[in-house]
Amino acid sequence: MYVPAHFAVRDAAPLQALIAENAFGLLVSGGMEDMVASHVPFLYEPGHGPHGRLVCHLAAANGQAAALDGRPVLCIFQGVHGYVSPNWYAKKPAVPTWNYAAVHAYGRATVTRDPARLRDIVERLTAIYEGADGWKLSDEPESFAAGLLRGIVGVEIPVERLEGKFKLSQNRPAADVTGVIANLRRLGGDANIALAEAMQQAAEDAAARRSQD
Repeated sequence: MYVPAHFAVRDAAPLQALIAENAFGLLVSGGMEDMVASHVPFLYEPGHGPHGRLVCHLAAANGQAAALDGRPVLCIFQGVHGYVSPNWYAKKPAVPTWNYAAVHAYGRATVTRDPARLRDIVERLTAIYEGADGWKLSDEPESFAAGLLRGIVGVEIPVERLEGKFKLSQNRPAADVTGVIANLRRLGGDANIALAEAMQQAAEDAAARRSQD
């Protein structure tokens, strides 16, 4: 990922937080001529290794699963993002751009077909999205659950490297940042408001760092 210095995030904490909050990611593997990707929800386990571990499952029939064990992979996570009009800047001339936050996690995959481990992955994922009173695998007949688990494989990825890019107008004058935030809030909608709040936090964090220098 191309990461200019003013958009780079060196601290692991916000990168890990983005993964946890945007856990539906992209699992990419293979060489340049036969790259393959799957869109999957991940579990992020921060306590495993220096950068944590990512866990997901794939359909056993997914061709990616057959060639994944022991291979290097890239997992991509997308946070807030949105269009930025040059009309929102005080400084001209200017061009349109797109602000966004993204994290790339690199590691080497291990595939598991152990039924107990697969059950744990499914139960933990569904607990996150169903809540305490929602659907549980244990609610289903054991024969159904066993068949389901035979149809998937688990993937465990100890994260060897995290790379983050939070492009939030840090390269623009303060007046431009203020203008973008104001216009995003004017437009409204969850995505625009979330981006405005991320930009505001980035601006405040930068100001705090400058005051400590």
